[in-house]
Amino acid sequence: MSKILREGSSYNQREAVDLLVEFSAFKDRVEKKFKELSRELEGKPNEHELWVNLYLVSSDYAEELAIKKQKQEVLTQKAS
Repeated sequence: MSKILREGSSYNQREAVDLLVEFSAFKDRVEKKFKELSRELEGKPNEHELWVNLYLVSSDYAEELAIKKQKQEVLTQKAS
């Protein structure tokens, strides 16, 4: 879903709600796991922008890991 934001694609209301729910869940997970990080971001003038950038970076990282895993599985299947 974060790809929609990066590419500037248009999206419908349901996709926007899904993105906001996904972002909110991400923010909650980060706040629970990385309390110091969330405290550092809190109250900054650009707090929302920092959260969005963190979300986009983590989404990119997750996509890269998924692609690497998929490529590894393909290579393993070919080797068999």
